[in-house]
Amino acid sequence: MESKKENPAAEQERGNRRKMVGVVTSDKMDKTVVVMVTRRVRDAKFGKFVTKRAKYKAHSSDNGAHVGDKVLIIESRPLSKEKRWRVIELIEKARRV
Repeated sequence: MESKKENPAAEQERGNRRKMVGVVTSDKMDKTVVVMVTRRVRDAKFGKFVTKRAKYKAHSSDNGAHVGDKVLIIESRPLSKEKRWRVIELIEKARRV
């Protein structure tokens, strides 16, 4: 008769967190990487497609991402003065020459 829900929060994702895919441009900090996200948007006046870039500092707990790697980052609570993103998964490793 009674439907038990053990943990309703476990069924849903907390909030509407943004996810982005970008390329790591710097891994010199400890447990932090800089990720450049590029996106193409249409110019409002002329209609031409323009490439916009933004850099985000993301938390990498295992220091697994290196320069040139493609990663998926997700929005999170503020971790430091400038870090508001976390690396979720390593999509593609960069070629090492």
